[in-house]
Amino acid sequence: MGFGFRKSIKIIPGVRLNLGSKSAGLSFGGKGIRYSINSRGGSRITASIPGTGLSYSTGFSSRPRRTTSYQRRNDLARMQREVQKMQELERAKHEVELFENHLEMIHSIHKECDDPVDWNALFHSLPPFTKDQKGPKQLEAEFELAQFKPGLFDKLTNKVAAKKAALEQNVLESKQEDQSDYLAWEEMKEIAESILSGDTDAYLRVIEEMNPLDDLLEFGSGFEFFVSDDPKVMAVEFDVHSDKVVPKEMKSLTQAGKLSVKEMSKTKYYDLEQDYVCSCAIRIARDLFALLPLDDIYVHAMDERMNTATGRRDKITILSVKFNRSKLNSLNMDTIDCSDSMVNFEHRMKYLKTGGLQPVERLE
Repeated sequence: MGFGFRKSIKIIPGVRLNLGSKSAGLSFGGKGIRYSINSRGGSRITASIPGTGLSYSTGFSSRPRRTTSYQRRNDLARMQREVQKMQELERAKHEVELFENHLEMIHSIHKECDDPVDWNALFHSLPPFTKDQKGPKQLEAEFELAQFKPGLFDKLTNKVAAKKAALEQNVLESKQEDQSDYLAWEEMKEIAESILSGDTDAYLRVIEEMNPLDDLLEFGSGFEFFVSDDPKVMAVEFDVHSDKVVPKEMKSLTQAGKLSVKEMSKTKYYDLEQDYVCSCAIRIARDLFALLPLDDIYVHAMDERMNTATGRRDKITILSVKFNRSKLNSLNMDTIDCSDSMVNFEHRMKYLKTGGLQPVERLE
């Protein structure tokens, strides 16, 4: 900043040619405040007192930065912008992959199934050892104790007693483990006998302890199991919670690799909902058939809907299906369409393309 004297020549209204002792330039603006550029490569904003030639100004240099630090700063700033752009593209790609994987899971819930339990083989299984004899773990621990021979270093460091005490403790713990193994075998044999005899209370106990559908809980599903006088038949109610599972938006990548989020159409949403409900129903039946000696399983899919007459949300049945073991086992789980596969079983399901699954009367 500074004071100086200069001469200005009007070229056209608002534009002047400024002449100084060391440079020439152009200025733009009206009286009092002007913006000027000059032959020395600088620009300046000037506040002047009209008619006196006196002015007060501040300038901005436009000379190029020649030091490597300035150049490096510009390069780093550019690289940072590029990295941020790449990170945004990677995040978009990852989010779309998560979305697509979620859709695949909705369509493939029925493909997962627990290994079947052979209760007959469990009932006829041999005990881990003869009850009035020592168990294998105890025998091994006693053998290690008998083979213990302290070395010279153990004697010099007075560790003989401690090591022998640890081996003796291991014998006691191994004996307890053998006893626990034998009790577990007795309990499993007792459960197997109850299952094979059609004890429905044992059915419920096994379900509670083994949790065959625990991975479906991550979808928000809840389950209730019902037994009847017929030990070959069981019923299951499960809460759908499709509004928490089926997405309401579609995610994809643009040609530039950016994330695109659009509202899912109603027909697409209801189609996914139907596949999700039917896939869950099949999965429930498969897991229970694998766990218990059942012939038929009734699965009732429940959902909460607004009752416009009461203004409250009521729990309704949107799918009721009777699965038969032999028919279900005959299906190719890798290629079936879950919704279409319901025709293989006695069922009640009412589906509208623009309204989704509707309330139905459950099978008795």
